[in-house]
Amino acid sequence: GVAKLLHHPVLNWNYASEPEERTGLRAIHWPRGKVLGGSSSINGMLYVRGNPADFDGWADMGCPGWRFEDVLPYFKKSERFDGGDDEYRGRTGPMPVEGYRTILPITHRFVEAAKEAGFEFNPDLNGARRTGVGYSQMTRQGRWRGSTAATFLRQARGRQNLRIETNATAGRLMFDGSRCTGISYFQGESEHVVKASCEVILSAGAVNSPHLLQISGVGSPDHLRRIGVDVRHALEGVGGNLSDHYVTRVVHEVRDALTINDIAHGWRLGKAVAEFVLRAKGPLTFGVTTAQVFCRSKPDLEHPDLQLLFTPASYDPNVPLQRAQQSGVSVAICPVHPASRGTILAATSNPLDRPEIRPNYLGDDADMQVMKAGIAHARRIYGAQPLSRHSIRERDPGPDYPGEDGLEAFIREKGATLYHPVGTCKMGNDPGAVVDERLRVHGIENLRVADASIMPTLTTGNTNAPTIMIGEKASDMILEDNG
Repeated sequence: GVAKLLHHPVLNWNYASEPEERTGLRAIHWPRGKVLGGSSSINGMLYVRGNPADFDGWADMGCPGWRFEDVLPYFKKSERFDGGDDEYRGRTGPMPVEGYRTILPITHRFVEAAKEAGFEFNPDLNGARRTGVGYSQMTRQGRWRGSTAATFLRQARGRQNLRIETNATAGRLMFDGSRCTGISYFQGESEHVVKASCEVILSAGAVNSPHLLQISGVGSPDHLRRIGVDVRHALEGVGGNLSDHYVTRVVHEVRDALTINDIAHGWRLGKAVAEFVLRAKGPLTFGVTTAQVFCRSKPDLEHPDLQLLFTPASYDPNVPLQRAQQSGVSVAICPVHPASRGTILAATSNPLDRPEIRPNYLGDDADMQVMKAGIAHARRIYGAQPLSRHSIRERDPGPDYPGEDGLEAFIREKGATLYHPVGTCKMGNDPGAVVDERLRVHGIENLRVADASIMPTLTTGNTNAPTIMIGEKASDMILEDNG
């Protein structure tokens, strides 16, 4: 199901990066949710908060009020989780979070193999300790996906002060001098304008928030003039500081183990449908990743810089999430704190034209070194007895990419996004910052940004949970700042 969402022509913007030399001159597919709930409506449903050091780092970079102790109450406020420690976990929020109701035995074998390879078991990767190997948690509402549309928005739909416009595309921000007064939007051939009596809150995501600012005249003057946009306010950082998780997958073909490849057809698929309908369990309730390891590329690091994501399935190496024919399992290698930075820049002044996405993956060689260390960790886990007894062979990278040079070529040629772009409207007070610690756009009155674009750096892991936290914290700041 997720595989179909990743290319859905109606529910997905289906962006693509510009071809870049360090990643084999490929246009890498960039899914983004074009639907209520945004990308939470098409994602892999993992719930990963990140490491406390991520948020302490934001505060140290000039974002007071964003230390872990400041944001933890908003993580707790947003979630409804039955388990873990009350000090860290929320019980009554709109977002239901839970572990997998059904776990295939091969996932247990992965956890056992990781423990044998030296990674300590962690019963709650969103609890007090954020390292080691543990089972994944997901945003799920009964049988169904727990998107922000199915949770937060559904609860708010009856409010008198909320109007939802669908089949609508944002046009430009409206201004009176340096004051943002509203926004235009398109529905079919018609253009409409909404005026704001108080504030405009921009939550269009790491791709579309900077794009909307740029076509509205807020950004780097050189860039704006180049695309024929009058400069409303010079703000060099808009669209810069792009950071994303670039991953490669170590894949093994396996025997004597049930995988999603085996379940996805024939009588087993019929059984899975029955489990889903009758018991709200079984493979049709799976997210993308069933277990994870947070670890270090070097032993002297204070905090983990790698996430290894286990999936009891293997995919076509040339088609994202298209299942392979042979039974297999995959470990995605994710350097969680990439040093490389890219850009998202409007290509033209037309609001309906797509921006140019240049992630600059592997632009800093340090990211390559962390990736190779992650592959070495994955190979140690595959080599441990609980998994090695099931392995037929390593398919990827495998023998087609021998030696150090081959491994680097594999990373460049087969890597892909993990769909976590952030940072393009960075929070802070330095020359590259776009918003302040209250998420107000520098130099513009009555305009805030509240989405993943404001993250100064990537968090340790998937970005859905931190983005929801940003929304919770933003809502409190809006109320406080407006009395």
